This record gives sequence, C-alpha cells and structure tokens, in this order.
Amino acid sequence: MAQSSLLGYPRIGRKRELKRAVERYWSGKNSEQDVVNTASEIRKAAWGIQNKHGIDQIPVNDFSYYDHVLDTICLMGIVPERYNFNSSKVDIDTYFAMARGAAGKSNDADCSCGNPASHSSVSALELTKWFDTNYHYLVPEFDAGTPKLASDKPFVEFDEAKKELGKAPKPVLVGPVTLILLGKSHTKPLAEHLADLLPIYAEILSKLKDAGAEWVQIDEPTLVEDRTDEERSLYQQAYAGLASQSNRPKIMLQTYFESLNGNWDTAVGLPVEGLGLDFVRNDENREALKKNGFPQDKVLGAGVVNGRNVWRSNLNDKLTLLEEIAQTVDKDRMWVQPSSSLLHLPHDLDLEEKLDQDVKNILAFAQERLEEIRVLTKGLNEGRNAVKAELDANQKIFDQAMKSTRIYNAQAQERVASVTEADFSRNSPFRERIARQQAVLKLPEYPTTTIGSFPQTKEVRSMRAKWKKGSISDQEYWNFMRERTKEVIKQQEDIGLDVLAHGEFERTDMVEFFAEKLEGMAVTEHAWVQSYGSRCVRPPIVYGDVYRPEPMTVDMIAFAQQQTDKPMKGMLTGPVTILNWSFEREDIPPYQTANQIALALLDEVTDLQKAGIRVIQVDEPALREGLPLRSRKREEYLDWSVRSFRLATSTGVDDETQIHTHMCYAEFNEIIAAIEALDADVISVENSRSHAELLQAFTDHKYERHIGPGVYDVHSAQVPNTEDMVEMLQRSSKVLPEEQIWVNPDCGLKTRGNEEVWPSLKNMVDAAKEIRARQPVGAD
Repeated sequence: MAQSSLLGYPRIGRKRELKRAVERYWSGKNSEQDVVNTASEIRKAAWGIQNKHGIDQIPVNDFSYYDHVLDTICLMGIVPERYNFNSSKVDIDTYFAMARGAAGKSNDADCSCGNPASHSSVSALELTKWFDTNYHYLVPEFDAGTPKLASDKPFVEFDEAKKELGKAPKPVLVGPVTLILLGKSHTKPLAEHLADLLPIYAEILSKLKDAGAEWVQIDEPTLVEDRTDEERSLYQQAYAGLASQSNRPKIMLQTYFESLNGNWDTAVGLPVEGLGLDFVRNDENREALKKNGFPQDKVLGAGVVNGRNVWRSNLNDKLTLLEEIAQTVDKDRMWVQPSSSLLHLPHDLDLEEKLDQDVKNILAFAQERLEEIRVLTKGLNEGRNAVKAELDANQKIFDQAMKSTRIYNAQAQERVASVTEADFSRNSPFRERIARQQAVLKLPEYPTTTIGSFPQTKEVRSMRAKWKKGSISDQEYWNFMRERTKEVIKQQEDIGLDVLAHGEFERTDMVEFFAEKLEGMAVTEHAWVQSYGSRCVRPPIVYGDVYRPEPMTVDMIAFAQQQTDKPMKGMLTGPVTILNWSFEREDIPPYQTANQIALALLDEVTDLQKAGIRVIQVDEPALREGLPLRSRKREEYLDWSVRSFRLATSTGVDDETQIHTHMCYAEFNEIIAAIEALDADVISVENSRSHAELLQAFTDHKYERHIGPGVYDVHSAQVPNTEDMVEMLQRSSKVLPEEQIWVNPDCGLKTRGNEEVWPSLKNMVDAAKEIRARQPVGAD
C-alpha cells in the first residue's frame, strides 16, 4: 500500500503565535520558557492535524524558532568565532545573535545564558533567499572550528512527537552536501568540510535510530541545480559514508523545487532507501521516470500536489499522474506527498471569512493539502470508486471556475497585446538623463536616502486595525496618517537626509498594498507565510487579469512633497516582485501577468510625475529569487522580467524623472547584465552583511549607473556607529567611482523601532558628511 507523507508543515502557528512569542522574548517581555511552551503547543497542533488526516509519515524537526538552516548550523556546532561559542550546546541567545546580530550587554548581569562573552556586539549571519522562494535562510560560515554535535533539538522533538502520536514520526534534516554548498567562507576543499560533518550526521542518525526512528528525511535540494562532476561526487561520498553505518534509520533523500535533470543518475544511484521527487514544477522528472525506470530497492516520494501555490489540485489529474507513476514504481513503494514542504503555504483556508467565495472555492492552503493527500493516497490504494464522491465534487469546482467572468478582462488583455518595442525604452540614454536629473535635483556627493519605509509603530498598527473594523472614520484615519507623515518628513529634514520618503505608514505590506488596489488580485486576512524569522507576509492571490482602476499612491506622495522642498520619493513595488511575492495564476504564462501589472504601474508612474514627483523608486527585490534554478532556463526569465520593469518605467517618463530600484539578499553577479538592462538610474542594494563582496559584480561589469550599497544592516538590533559606515563607504569607493555612490540602509525600516532607526540614520548622515569632507586620495 502507498503511504501518505509530508515534507514539512508551517511553523509560525495558526495565528502567528510563534512570531509574538519570540518578539516578546527579544523585547524582554517573555522568558525563554514562554517561548519553549509556545513552540511545543504549535508543534503538537501541527502533528495533531496531520494525524487526523491520516498522514503516515509525519515530519518532525521541521519546526524552527527562526530558520531550519540556522538550526542545522547549531546542530553541527559550526558557530563562527565572533560569537565566542564555547559551550556544549548552543543557547537561545547565541542562536538569536547569529540570526539578528547582538548589540552587547552592559554588564554580566544582563546576560541570561551565563556566557556574557558570547553577547558582545556582533553582526548577524548573512541572510539570503532559499532557492527561488521568498523564504530567507541564514548562510553557514565554514571558517569556524571543528564541527561537533551542539544541539539536541531533533531528539527532543522526536521524543515529543512519538509520545504525542503513539508512533514514530519522520525526522527531517538539511543534508550535508546542501549545507556545504549553501555556505560561504570555505577554508579548505569542500570534500574535507564534508568529511568533518559526516561523523556528526552519523551520530545523529544513530541517536535517532536508538530513539525509534524508522525513516529520516534528508533534504538535498541542491541536487536540482546545475552541479559539476566534483560536486556530484560529494553526494556519493556523503551517502556512501552514511549508508555504511549499521545503526541508522532508512534514508529518504528528498529533492524539491525542480527536476533532477542531469543529476538523475547520481541521485538514483545513491545507496539510500528512498528518493523524493518534485512532479509539480515541470514534467521533466515524469519523463525521466518513464525513460529510465526506478530502482527496485527504493521508495519513491511522489511530490504530486503543489507545496508552493494555493490553487486547489485537480484530483482527477493528480490521480491519473499517480496511476501513471505506479506503472513504473509499485504503489507499495510510493509515498504520496507535496512537491515541497508546506512551509511556503498559509495554514488554514477556514480562517478566511471575507475572501470572495468564487476565489475561495478554488484554493487550498496547508490544511487543505492534507485532505488532498489523503484522497489521492486512498484513490491510489483502493481505486477511483473508493473516492468517487471526492473526485466528483472536486471536478465540479473546476468546471464552475472555467465559466467565471471575473478571471478574464478583455480591456486588460487588449492593452497588453497592443504593446510595441518602443514601449520598453526611455527617451534618452543614461548619461544624458543623469545630467538633466542632477540639474533638477541638485544633490550633493554621496547623497543620502532611505529605502522607503519607516517603523510601523504600535500606534500606527492600532489605528489601521480600528479603521478596518470601522471604529474610526476615514477622515480620522487619514488625518492620523498625514500627521505621522509630516512628522517623519520633519525628522528626516532635521537629521539632514537628501532625498526623503513619506514613510509608508498607510501601507501594510509592499505587495499587499498594491494588490488591494488592483483588479484581478485578492488579499487575505490570515494567510500568513514566513519570510524569515518572525517576519511574516500575506501573499496576495492573482486570480484574474490585472489592471488599475484608479491611482493608488498619488494623493499621499503629493501631500508628502508639499511638506518639504527636498525631493520626495514616489514608492512603488515592481511588477516582477508583485508577481513573485503573490500566489500567481497557473492558467497563463507568468510574463503575461507581469506585463499586465507593469502597465498598471506605468499609469501610476506617469501620474506621480504629473504631480511633481521627480524621484520614483520601483522596487524589485524579488527579481533574483524568481531566477530558474537551471541555467538553461534563466535567459528567458530574465528577458521577460527586465522587459516588464522597463514597460513600467519607460513610455511617458521624462528624462528629468529619476527612476530608482532596490534589491536585497541576492547573488548579483548572476544577474548583473539583467540589472544593467533594467536601465534604472539608481539601484540600492544589500551590502552590509556581505561586507562589500556583492559590489565586485558591479565593478567587474563596469556598471555605470548610480548605486546605493547598504551601509548598515536593518535586520540587526544594533545601532551602527559612524566610523563603521565611513569604513564601509571607503571600501565601496575603492571598487566604485565616487560619483556613483549613494548612502542608504540596506533595506526598509518598517520592522525596526524608532529608538534604533533615528540614531542609525543620524550616524549614517554623519558618515556621508565626513566622507564628503575628506580630501581625495593623492590630494595635496
């Protein structure tokens, strides 16, 4: 009989209980035990709902207080030297110091873990995107000492789940090769780092076996990327070593997010008992299975329902796929499962009481995926008649959706169809534009600005909640927002920023805000998904053709510009980011939706320009994360992504209007040609955690446009000092011409507190003033 399985489950809690618990701990309002108790309740609830739906292989150790890669760093004891880790186990404060940085304690009594040296002022680990998702992981650094087992988390959670469920759950581990390939600061050949890690993995497997584990899921998603022969040999070395261990559970080696493609022979040849494949992303694994067959001694984890998008599965089609797979792999050797962890989905559709019913009918969140897995497993095992009622009801939903008049809009389709090549280009080349812009803006060297958002204080969030509930009037709400906007403009003027932002107090999320105002997109109340740590977002749902019925930002930005003589940024989110940070349609190619969004944004850009706004930032932080994992697919993606940005920022945009964009936590060297092709006048980038390494890509490419390399890390609780930022700017000036450099934080300030933001920005402005005043190198 086929079994049902999950790869992972959302871990923030049904109503973001984990977010609140850890944030209260960070602020000193919660004890460590409070966080531990909340985490235990979230795990038990997740196991309970999976058990209720009959999931056979229930994952454990998929929960995390912050990030599963960080958990693995702690598990392996590869803690960078700057954290002064010298204990047998990584304590919670060291854990969060690696995640967020640490500002240091005023005295030993302030230290809750008994190791005050570990909490001197230190920077956080680098944060970057998890493959092509909007989830962020913390990058392992392999310049630490010899690895050692430094956490008991997998064993504690295994025992907890086993008692709760009355059966052995399936522990989940990040695989050793993936951990190494995702890391940085490798001090020796990768094979030697792997040799250091394998004894730790062997010890973990042995302990899990002794605790009663029958299977362990080891995630190696790097197998779906382009790999060299040397890298493929690492997998062989790793699993030959682990498989030779006598006292271990069976290993389900799990891949996701793409097909194995050129790594097929490597993966199926590894001496493990199971191999999990993604059959949702494309048909390549399906075709490879037909062509090559599957080893008789392995279980196939068949990822047939989408772990990353919210559209309900067509159960007839999915069952047909499983029946086809069963012609190659006996169903007794099959696990029916999602294509990836359900970490990337919201918890529970039942929480959405205001969502349009026509849209809601065709959705499935994490909890609904459990029912799909149950039905498909039963249908595979017992035949279609055993689930006929479920199949018929599911098909009826799809038949009704096909008749919906809300999905298709003839005007939006016709407008996209009428676009010509001229619509993708600015009037003049950059060198001419930048001179005209400077004549209008009159900015100093090293101009200072922010990325856009300012702290969403408790008061701001409270007023928004009251407004949405109808307990205050529109006039009260907008009067409040305008007053906050006036205040933040005055504060920016007082500290001397050169290009101001209005603060975005009226915006919840940089994508959701626009989705609320665009036709063809739906927003939710409770469909939260973890982005990183306690940061959660509610991705909108693109259910139909997208267009702008009326201006979205013009009134507030124009009001803000009226409060100051300094340039005010118009703040927009770019078409690729709106698309990539939403749950997109599956019935049309993504570029069509991106172009529809781009035209809606173009209308906004030109309206802002008419209102006198001469600096307009169109953020594209998600452009890199949508990059296909396979290099052969990247050119096509980058081509339509760049064109959609240019469509939003070209036709009708004056030379004197300066177009900015922002990107963060990305490998820029992989997309530097595309960044240049965007033809933005100024780009601001994350730079603080990577210590100017990312700027080398711009230098090597001889990038001529202006760049704002982030001079401090907004995700750290530390207030940066002026000297460090001066040093950062000096480093930047060694690889970039001074006239290209802007001065800004590395990301928006929405999630920070005012007590951190204003001292940080003042120090940043002081750093810019200091470096302007310094004599150029070689001057008399």
